[in-house]
Amino acid sequence: MRKGQSSNRRSAMKVTGGRVQKKNNQSYTGGYYNAAMPYIVIDRQRPGKGYKHLLSNIGIHAFLDLLPEREKLLDGLNAIVLAAGDPERFGFYSPGVVGICAWPRDLWREFSLDGCEVERFWLDKLGVPCETEDGFVRCKFDEVTARGHQLLGTLLHELGHHHDLMTTRSQARVARGESYAFAYSRKYTEVIFESYQKSFG
Repeated sequence: MRKGQSSNRRSAMKVTGGRVQKKNNQSYTGGYYNAAMPYIVIDRQRPGKGYKHLLSNIGIHAFLDLLPEREKLLDGLNAIVLAAGDPERFGFYSPGVVGICAWPRDLWREFSLDGCEVERFWLDKLGVPCETEDGFVRCKFDEVTARGHQLLGTLLHELGHHHDLMTTRSQARVARGESYAFAYSRKYTEVIFESYQKSFG
């Protein structure tokens, strides 16, 4: 396999969000799953073989500072988990907890044609070069653009699920699903993108 080429060929098109789940019976030790926290916990877990974390605590806080009405948007959020890499998803949401999965060490990722269209908004925004081969699209991320995808494409998407939950009358379930989270992440990407570029390059 050539350097920089990812074997993560995905047909599932975005993170799995909106449902409480613990993939592969993963055991979470964070009390933030069961109790409200006085501040947002950032829990950095092992990235797993072949993956690495591109985000830092400082970087996440700097990003959150870009969000307008930050306190309102983050109300009820207990933790942001930098979780192990997963070839099937970028991140996840469980009530009060947002997860961002570690990124492949070789940085490049491959998507199905449909999957690339789902990601197109962020690929174009971040200027990620892509090429099509054998029915898949190889996206040539570097650390800057991969980090941008994690913050703008994944973190904002999962915060969209959180906002969905917190603005549902019962606050018992995510009612509006993936379409709401996608719309939320696109909206806030547009709102903060200029500030994001100044802060993160």
